[in-house]
Amino acid sequence: MTTDSKTHTVTQWTLVSLIIGSTIGSGIFALPQNIASVAGPGAMLVGWAIAGVGMLSIAFVFQILALRKPNLDSGVYSYVRAGLGDFIGFTSGWGYWLGSVIAQVGYANLFFSTIGHYVPVLRNNLVLAVATSALTWVIFAALTRGVKQAALMNVVTTVAKLVPIVSFIVLVAFLGFSWDTFTLDFWGERSGASFSEQLQGIMLFTVWVFIGIEGASVYSKQARTRGDVGRATVIGFLSVLGLLVAVSTLSYGVLSREELAALPENSMGAVLEAAIGPAGGALISIGLCLSVLGAYVSWQMLCAEPIVMMANDGLLPTRLGRTNSAGAPVTAQLISTAVIQAFVIIFYVSEASYTSMVQLATIMYLLPYIFSALYLVLLAVRGKGLTHPHAGTRFDDSGPAVAASSNRVHLAVGVLGVIYSLWLIYAADPVYVLFGALAVVPGLVPYVLTRLSRREKLFNGFEWAVVVIVVAGAIVAVTGLLNGTLAFG
Repeated sequence: MTTDSKTHTVTQWTLVSLIIGSTIGSGIFALPQNIASVAGPGAMLVGWAIAGVGMLSIAFVFQILALRKPNLDSGVYSYVRAGLGDFIGFTSGWGYWLGSVIAQVGYANLFFSTIGHYVPVLRNNLVLAVATSALTWVIFAALTRGVKQAALMNVVTTVAKLVPIVSFIVLVAFLGFSWDTFTLDFWGERSGASFSEQLQGIMLFTVWVFIGIEGASVYSKQARTRGDVGRATVIGFLSVLGLLVAVSTLSYGVLSREELAALPENSMGAVLEAAIGPAGGALISIGLCLSVLGAYVSWQMLCAEPIVMMANDGLLPTRLGRTNSAGAPVTAQLISTAVIQAFVIIFYVSEASYTSMVQLATIMYLLPYIFSALYLVLLAVRGKGLTHPHAGTRFDDSGPAVAASSNRVHLAVGVLGVIYSLWLIYAADPVYVLFGALAVVPGLVPYVLTRLSRREKLFNGFEWAVVVIVVAGAIVAVTGLLNGTLAFG
């Protein structure tokens, strides 16, 4: 990406569209079944309250960091590197990139399984893999035309997808919602799971449907003003939160928890069909396809950014940051698309479920979230700019002065973000944490080779400890796969 002033053309509302478009992908359409499979209505409401506060703190983390550190222009990666050094920054960027790649396969799975309801040939795994591959490479071709054109595509699909979602909320609220159905087994006692177990089960799903709130920060370099980044993050978050709570709450008033849990992946369509008839299912299916297509474009666009920034900062080979005449990071996009293609083959051969892809992708996203929140804590404690001694020359101490009262608020936001992120890791299935470690290990190869080529120190003491922990987790994952004690999917 160039830093020329001509690139500062993305408006606040385009950023809002990017956040909503990135966030409202497959998650909201699968939400009724996902939530009902682990929690009753009571735990669902409490879970959304926790997720609302926790994810809002994460949204505010990125808003505050965008204002405090205007020189850092790829927030999810650059914030972590500035505060915690080269390797932790690289690990964060690598995790964000891989999470986006894995999410692409999940989006495609839901997209084509929905179409497969009407076109039976798409129910075949081989046909699904071929169709997903074709879609991935078509979007790659579109993205090579540049950020502006891709962002415009996202705006169009975002507007189109909101129509069926809002229609679902209105139609179910007035035509299909039953208070008696909603309060039936309100606390989920018939499932045998305790209230705390239900809460833990819901957590990763709530994070998954909020992935994308950092979208404005990732594209902060293209924004017209720094203030647009912060406002867009909060507006996008609150808009998405309202839609998610409405969809999940209303669904419990149409079908019982057991019925919701047994629905197919496009469970939102099945709920509306139960409320008003087959036309409802068709309406949501159209919206789902538009939604997933928009999210597919957004994330394929977003996932190249960490590669570009890390290449420009010397953590990966510099040629990976190359752009074409349209300003698109064509090399990073090509690599990302090729890796998406590889995961398409892996997941379809292993017949991994949509839920498995969601859980693994969410674990990968938590890396930059928790480290960004920790960076804000470090900034607030010091009271001004903070640069890690191993963070590289690009990350200096510049930034606007911050009042003591504001620092206290920022500290509270950062601490809340760290606590919430740690709780999410605790609530996650340990299997996916191990697979997350396994996914990080391949990134060590280009990182080490790049450091050696630049004759720079590989790791400091703390970073060596992190490497040992990650590699140990990867070894456990591989051993479990080989002896059959662990399985993905």
